[in-house]
Amino acid sequence: MIPIPSKIEGLENELYQFELQLKELNYVIGGNWDYDHGYFDYKIDDEVGYQFLRVPFQAVDGQLDSHGTKVKLGRPFLLSHKYQIGVDDDHDSNIGNFSASFNQFQEPQDPDAQFPQKYVDLGKALVQELEAVLIPS
Repeated sequence: MIPIPSKIEGLENELYQFELQLKELNYVIGGNWDYDHGYFDYKIDDEVGYQFLRVPFQAVDGQLDSHGTKVKLGRPFLLSHKYQIGVDDDHDSNIGNFSASFNQFQEPQDPDAQFPQKYVDLGKALVQELEAVLIPS
């Protein structure tokens, strides 16, 4: 994980408004959200796993599954996930082989893998783009 200090840290707005702005820049809300926090993810590449620019957010008024929830952005960071190839060794043997073969949520081989240096400058440029879009002039 490589944190990238940014002027967007601490910005507050309705989650829906941030989502509209960031969707235009190809960000999505990552699947690992909870009722009080989540992440906007920008997929940089899928070289030997996945490389993301991730922008965390925390609910400050409401829960993420509620209309009108206000959130605060955190410090963006670069993250690389290296996933297992083949069968998940940590599957639940109680659900049987048939069900286990369809489990798309394999444990990462390395959830905080080395981030490729060639994408660090791209990540910094993406953060500058976020600042230009999210911070009013």
